[in-house]
Amino acid sequence: MPLAITLHLLAAVIWVGGMFLAWMVLRPVAAGLLDPPQRLTLWARVFQRFFPWVWAAVAVLLATGLWMLFSVFGGMAAARWHIHLMLAIGLVMMAIFAYIWFVPYPRLHAAVQAKSWPEGGNHLGRIRRLVGLNLILGLVTVVVASGGRYF
Repeated sequence: MPLAITLHLLAAVIWVGGMFLAWMVLRPVAAGLLDPPQRLTLWARVFQRFFPWVWAAVAVLLATGLWMLFSVFGGMAAARWHIHLMLAIGLVMMAIFAYIWFVPYPRLHAAVQAKSWPEGGNHLGRIRRLVGLNLILGLVTVVVASGGRYF
């Protein structure tokens, strides 16, 4: 259990913390300082470096979460409501990320390569909204995971 919970928490911190930094800090600074070509290029490169970390976090969260669910919490039937809610929100977050990875992210990358800034801006806007949604879901999951057994 100590290894599983440690890896689980590290993966959650990397993913949710990265989204928080991107949404609350980098996004407003980039929007205020950079013209669209530089801003879109920056975001394409940021995602290129961050998204592999998200894939790793997704793998670790799934593996350690299921490990703890079945070896510590007694399986689905024995797990309390906050474990079920954490799993459900996590799966939704993973689906949203997979959509970002397979649909708007490649389109953003292609638009940046083609220097099609308005099109790139549309794709970045879609990614921004989805990351914002995932950030909210991630923060809710942190509250449920840390305080759920006390509610």
